[in-house]
Amino acid sequence: MDVLVIGATGFVGGTLARHLAAAGHQVGGVARTASAAAALEAAGIHPVRGDLDEGRGATVAAARRADAVVYAAQPDAVLETATVAELTRAMAGTGRTLVFLSGTGVLLQRTGGAWSEDGFAEHEPFAVEPLAAARKAAEDTVLASAAHGVRAMVVRPGLVWGPGDHGHVALVHRSVAATGAACYVGPGLNTYSHVHVDDVARLFGLALERGRPGGLYHAVAGEVPNRWIAESVAADLGCATRSVGEEEAAAIWGPFGALVMAASSRCRAVASRRELGWAPRRFDMLSEVGEPRLRELAAGPA
Repeated sequence: MDVLVIGATGFVGGTLARHLAAAGHQVGGVARTASAAAALEAAGIHPVRGDLDEGRGATVAAARRADAVVYAAQPDAVLETATVAELTRAMAGTGRTLVFLSGTGVLLQRTGGAWSEDGFAEHEPFAVEPLAAARKAAEDTVLASAAHGVRAMVVRPGLVWGPGDHGHVALVHRSVAATGAACYVGPGLNTYSHVHVDDVARLFGLALERGRPGGLYHAVAGEVPNRWIAESVAADLGCATRSVGEEEAAAIWGPFGALVMAASSRCRAVASRRELGWAPRRFDMLSEVGEPRLRELAAGPA
């Protein structure tokens, strides 16, 4: 299959592109710059010059030529909304495949560090996090295109971890650099369903192979409360743990990072398992603790 990956220079998109190429697909990746194109070519991915701004026309034209399009970009809401609208219009009536990478941030709950009993399967109703309203609207646009001749699907992973990630484990290490302690917000019992990036890539491969038009698929392998992450990091580094309030959290991680570190976002992957036969293979996000790259984050600038 000839697959175009939009977002192939990113953490998740790059893993997806390499996984699909290793599975025997002909994979192209959108590259905004010459250096990005060279990096893709070195990884065995055919570079396609374009972007989601001035070069969006070239990106959409390349998508039209591909058998399948994987959207794994993370632009701002305005660019994403415009890109998804153009992609779905361009692919209407072709019968070709569009798989959109979203995330369980759309169902995030602001719990202030407290645990939430709520966890959502793919088609269960939830209150959309206001900051993710545009992302949820993009999901809806993609799924609606299934009624217009597009084999369209949405994949919603939880917190994605793996080599080079910037997720909760990395954020806790950053708090050590900022405060000398491994920090969590409030009681630290909030949980964010997580999944390894390689398992996300396998789910995309299964969606391309056997997913149905209008399919919505979650990816989750486990959950770890933020306080447990902090305790594991503290044990590795020999430092203390500490609860912080919202104001200090924003000073450590920035407003958006503080929001994520205080929230719960729990999901179940019912459709992924039943329809695609997907199951995760990597379960222990805390296995990252002790990696040199993370210890360097905790040490702060040289």
